[in-house]
Amino acid sequence: MRFLKREGVFCRTCALASFRDMQADTMVLGWWGPLSVLITPFTLLTNLSALSGIRRIPEPVAPGFRPPLDPGKPVFKRPAGILALIPVGLLGLAALAFTVLLVIGLVAGGSDSADHPTLTVGSCARNDAAWPEQDLKPESCDSSDAELRVTAPADGSCPDGDYLAYLKYSEDGSTSLCLRPLKS
Repeated sequence: MRFLKREGVFCRTCALASFRDMQADTMVLGWWGPLSVLITPFTLLTNLSALSGIRRIPEPVAPGFRPPLDPGKPVFKRPAGILALIPVGLLGLAALAFTVLLVIGLVAGGSDSADHPTLTVGSCARNDAAWPEQDLKPESCDSSDAELRVTAPADGSCPDGDYLAYLKYSEDGSTSLCLRPLKS
């Protein structure tokens, strides 16, 4: 990676020719390093401020001791400018893919219900962890794997012999549920 700068006294036509040459070179050669991939877009945008300064220079009125440089075609009408659309397009696709994946992740992964299934009063469940830890999974009450029946607490507490389910297993995440063992 290197940064080049052309200094001197230029007429508008010569400054535009130098700008177009350097901008086209940056668009083709600026991408070929790990940090350059990130820095080149900012460099290209920064160079546009130089272009606004070039446009403020008045047109040459009298030829100097040599004729002005030929500014050539605009940057995107040169082969280098067209070739530069490949890394710019790839960078744009990468940014778009990152954004789409981020949105999909937020939409699909925004709910904790996949991590903590909800239980309702009257349903049955099994605990895949050793008590007092809870890894509750809904289970059909007809199944032989069903260990617990979900009940509502009476007067805010569970009867003796029942377990209190973690709040995360309720539908709203804040309602207490009792777990009555089905097998003694």
